[in-house]
Amino acid sequence: MAFEVTFELKESDLEHFRDVMRKAQSGAEKLSEQEILANAKNLSKDIKVEVPAFVSERIEKLNTLVAMIEDSEWQIPDEERSDVLSALAYFSDPQDLVPDHIPVLGFLDDAIMIELVAEELKDDIEAFSEFCAYREREEGRAGDATITRDEWLGAKRRELHSRMRNRRSSRRSGSSFRSIF
Repeated sequence: MAFEVTFELKESDLEHFRDVMRKAQSGAEKLSEQEILANAKNLSKDIKVEVPAFVSERIEKLNTLVAMIEDSEWQIPDEERSDVLSALAYFSDPQDLVPDHIPVLGFLDDAIMIELVAEELKDDIEAFSEFCAYREREEGRAGDATITRDEWLGAKRRELHSRMRNRRSSRRSGSSFRSIF
């Protein structure tokens, strides 16, 4: 038997998560990019027990954020790179809201933070996912031998980076936008 729990985060709840994020980012300032990425990857590895689907689905989003930084062909622009690393800094803080060793609930705060970050970076994640799908589709296709892999990937990357920034800018110009960072 499955049991579904739904809850709503009010502005005061979101402010609490923003405060936690700011503290985590402040504490992570002394960490290198590699340490931040390693800490985020370790969270995925630490989940050895069965966790609710809500948590496991968010861990996949965390893995996507790490891949955005590590994918040398994506060449994430500096501003977006900084935003993603800033988001991943939360997972470098050993002081979770809910300790990870608590069965079922231990990773709930991590999953909530991942969801908040993923919502904030949805344009970036969508563009990266489209880039990966395009790359996979095009790799096996025989085409014009005068166009190199770097050229066709570069053209798609520029298109997606531009779209990502335009969408992000449009969303942030709306009066209701309130960053988790």
